[in-house]
Amino acid sequence: MQYRTLGKTGLDVSILGFGASPMGNVFDPVDEKEAISAVHLALDHGVNFFDVSPFYGLTLAESRLGKALEGKRKDIILASKCGRYDLQDFDFSRKRILQSIDESLTRLKTDYLDLFQLHDIEFVEKRIILEEAVPAIQEVVQSGKARFWGITGLPVRYLAQIARETNPDTVLSWAHYNLLEDEINDELVPLSQEMGFGLMNAAPLMQRILSDGSLPPWHRSPAEVKAMQPILLKLCKSYGLRLSDVALRFAMDHPLIATTIVGMCEVEVVRQNLEAVDLEIPAELLEKILTLVEPVKNRMWFEGKEENNI
Repeated sequence: MQYRTLGKTGLDVSILGFGASPMGNVFDPVDEKEAISAVHLALDHGVNFFDVSPFYGLTLAESRLGKALEGKRKDIILASKCGRYDLQDFDFSRKRILQSIDESLTRLKTDYLDLFQLHDIEFVEKRIILEEAVPAIQEVVQSGKARFWGITGLPVRYLAQIARETNPDTVLSWAHYNLLEDEINDELVPLSQEMGFGLMNAAPLMQRILSDGSLPPWHRSPAEVKAMQPILLKLCKSYGLRLSDVALRFAMDHPLIATTIVGMCEVEVVRQNLEAVDLEIPAELLEKILTLVEPVKNRMWFEGKEENNI
């Protein structure tokens, strides 16, 4: 396993990050024993960064991850979030954030988090993030219940704006660096180098478009982007490779992104993702893929409040 330093935190994280959201039955029902075995397999092969949230499965993912990590806390870097608790349940108040950290620690069976993050900050007014949420999460760090704090969200330019004004330890951007998207490079990557915050990338498979999995009915990518899936699947298969492995390896290759977080909950999926860590993408294949996707590149949907989608 390869490791990179997560910015000014100084934490060395595996380039493959374990996204625990599927452990909460977010996509499909998951057997708890299978999910726990998946965590243990990842640990055994050097994955040390685990990311979760009370939003995932309405706290189920946190509870299951806590069971899986019992007795293994010293071996991992553990991240969770606050502020988002359901599809339309957002509460970034000081009272809720201080309550949220205690609830997460209980479910995760630990007395501290390495990283505590404000989850999907684009869904509330900027004023709430700046005036209430950031001071509250900094208070959590000062209390010793979390070592570092960060922000997460979809609109990369808004993440950059908030980072400039609040100086977080980390920024987690999702779905903006993969074979179909590279807008993270425009502003967020250079800003991370300037300010020193650790940069993380999630959803490298674009919520299954860059895999052989069936797309969820709520997928918001335009039809022309979704239509790339069978084309890319066929191309990768002609090289004897899985599209998901190529997509994941491509994302992990970014030298200025500390970790790439991908959802995992099954032993076989973990095995495949570990294989992708050692994959060398044929240059000819990558050139063909990038040429094919160029006409539909960076066609991201918007989420959150309209004024935050800058």
